[in-house]
Amino acid sequence: MSIPAGQHDADTELLAAVRAGDAAAYGVLYERHRASARALAYVLVSDPADADDLVAETFAKVFATLRAGGGPLVSFRAYLNTTLRHLCYHRAQRDRRLEFTDDITRYDEGEPFHDPALDRLERTYAAQAFRALPDRWRDVLWRTEVEGASPAEVAPQLGLTPNAVAVLAHRAREGLRRLYLQQHVAVADPPECRWAGERLGGRIRGRLAPRDSVRLETHLSWCGECRDRLAEVTETNQRPHGAYRQRNPANPPG
Repeated sequence: MSIPAGQHDADTELLAAVRAGDAAAYGVLYERHRASARALAYVLVSDPADADDLVAETFAKVFATLRAGGGPLVSFRAYLNTTLRHLCYHRAQRDRRLEFTDDITRYDEGEPFHDPALDRLERTYAAQAFRALPDRWRDVLWRTEVEGASPAEVAPQLGLTPNAVAVLAHRAREGLRRLYLQQHVAVADPPECRWAGERLGGRIRGRLAPRDSVRLETHLSWCGECRDRLAEVTETNQRPHGAYRQRNPANPPG
């Protein structure tokens, strides 16, 4: 949902007022963006009570960040929704490790636990990453990964040799992986943190230019928040690679 220019300007003024200590200004932001946050929460979690709790926690977290001098200077809704998605993700990770039961013998069986909320969020991240790929990369991934065609079968359709298709598919998979990892990073407002956050996926995948790598490592040496984001992306990257490739978009590219 787009935000009218006048509302965007008003949000900027309200954000400045909140930083200056005006709690009532945050109440205006809350009323203005609550419906959008609830709509997103209901997409991510199935229980209405959980959705309302998620919205409340998100607004509280953003308010605390603003009062501490952090958070967005502009684009409040985008920042709010990003915070909500990541709170949902961390809740799901935490909750899947907690299951209360009187029968502890079942844990000897080593049965995997799948959290539906976490799965839905991961599918959202995978779909967003897929849509962000260049058209040619999406096309080759769809044909090879989703339809299961071999490079030799795809080559005539793309006007390439089988070897060129294989190389293109490899680059596309790597690009998808980086973008998928990037979806897990809540980018902060300070420009240097935003710059660093946008490159964490590339850092994990070993795809940063030397100059960017030096700058990023320097930033990580003193920024604890970005190190936390790096740890989150690293944990995601250590999961089986098939986890993100199996969450295919519902529709083919085009």
